[in-house]
Amino acid sequence: MTFKEVLAFDYITISEAKEMLEKIVEERRKKAEPLYETKRALKYLRTFSKLSAEDSKKLVEELVKLPQVARKDLAVKLVDLMPRIPDEVRVIYAKERITLTEEQIREIIEIIDKYR
Repeated sequence: MTFKEVLAFDYITISEAKEMLEKIVEERRKKAEPLYETKRALKYLRTFSKLSAEDSKKLVEELVKLPQVARKDLAVKLVDLMPRIPDEVRVIYAKERITLTEEQIREIIEIIDKYR
């Protein structure tokens, strides 16, 4: 029995996952038709991807610089959901031990708006 070991772990956006899966599917199409699950996953990623992989990386980097975001997992979640109104940002932070001020929420939305 063989076990797989996780060598590295990093949070990625839906856009980055879409780009990676598209490359994998393109390579595998040379040998065989992609599996049903792979096609469904790619369809999902294409449907919910809102930015290019490059823009999503830039946005994550910009959001992580904010003290109210700071963690990459929160920045990735914000980029994937691209909240438009303060209540959407509050929902993302609902399970966090952080209470954001109106100004902090506005700052997050303004940065996200630059990439829409």
